[in-house]
Amino acid sequence: MKLKKHFLIPFMLVFALTGVLSGCGGGNGTDNSADNAKNTANSGKEQGKTGNEAKPLSGKVTFLTNRTDMIGKEYDEYVKRFNEKYPDIKIEFEASQTDYNQQAKVRMASGELPDLMFIPDIPNSDLPKYFAPLDDLGLSSEITFKDFKAYDGKLYGITTGNSTSGIVYNKKAFADAGITEIPKTWDEFLAACEKLKQNGVIPLASNFKDKWPLGSWVYDMPRVIENNRDFPNSRINMEAPFTMDNGYGKAMSLIKELADKGYLEKDINSTNWEQSKKDVANGKMGMYFLGNWVINQVIGVGAKSDNIGFFPLPFDNSGELRAAFNPDFFYAVNKNSKNLEATKAFLKWMLEDSGYEDFAGFISPLKGRESKLTQLADFQATGVELQEGMPDDPKVIEISNKAQIDLPAIAQEFVLAKDPQAVLDKWNKAWAKAKQELGY
Repeated sequence: MKLKKHFLIPFMLVFALTGVLSGCGGGNGTDNSADNAKNTANSGKEQGKTGNEAKPLSGKVTFLTNRTDMIGKEYDEYVKRFNEKYPDIKIEFEASQTDYNQQAKVRMASGELPDLMFIPDIPNSDLPKYFAPLDDLGLSSEITFKDFKAYDGKLYGITTGNSTSGIVYNKKAFADAGITEIPKTWDEFLAACEKLKQNGVIPLASNFKDKWPLGSWVYDMPRVIENNRDFPNSRINMEAPFTMDNGYGKAMSLIKELADKGYLEKDINSTNWEQSKKDVANGKMGMYFLGNWVINQVIGVGAKSDNIGFFPLPFDNSGELRAAFNPDFFYAVNKNSKNLEATKAFLKWMLEDSGYEDFAGFISPLKGRESKLTQLADFQATGVELQEGMPDDPKVIEISNKAQIDLPAIAQEFVLAKDPQAVLDKWNKAWAKAKQELGY
């Protein structure tokens, strides 16, 4: 799930969620009452030592989150369980209603950061300006993708969870349309789309207008098609990185073909993200091409878990199955937080004890923890090769920012254009100009 870039003035909702509930079990359904009692009794001895005296952690922790759907629900339950261990720490959620990336940057520019947040798309060299090192959490050996948000040997961001992109689909919609096997080639995928369309089902929900759901097409597929996990960074050596015959052009051509054949929404300029989840759940729409994180969201709006499947998107007719493996948002702690240790305690609890990764449909951010999502097991049973991502080259980020490269927006232009090559030429020119001006 990439950070959205279109800016809207956000409507802020602040919820103070606190509480202590004795004997409340963990989110995984196991009985943790004995451990909880022990943790509560020892809560004043956990962290925050001054000299030889143990000092209970206390204070208020603000967390800027994009998961507005969890406020008043799962977050309430998390806080109750967290307060069993740390009763003197108050957790307050700030809800980002629209463009998290832009909102976070505005907050960074103003110096008014929350205690805990997700890192927007800034160069890693800027991380120490805003965030505290997290090497002291005691999780160094377990953290996945820990080199993604690190600088000068220090860790500044920890992934909230990991995901792979693929086709999330309604099994009944497939069966009703006469699709008996999951597609393993692009031609088979197109044939499945046609069967769905003929049966009155919108084959694939693209949420084209919202732009950010196109991220899997332009961030993941180019490197998967090229079979080169570092392909996005290789642009540093290119004057024209966007061509019809490389990963970018081929990936955008795939979604353009789906649009041209009528396999996306009837009006791709008036899509609705929240409604699309319900439509995939009830079979009005057949598929998504998104990360596995969306599976639980579709189930959450009414689908039965055993009616939602997940398989790799076949991008050509070779029969090879590859899919990107990526981190999602990265947690970070405000270096100027007035309650730094309390914030770190909450972050560590979220990683180890909250169960958020299972709720969100993620692969755990910590090594060695198996996912409870059966769809992921089915996905991997196809023999798909998971291609782990690489950290972004700071120079590539710098060039992209200067050239105002917004890959999902470029995909929108490409799909709607009568002359897609002209779109690529336009952005190649912007890239080359920015690259030259920066001296790369």
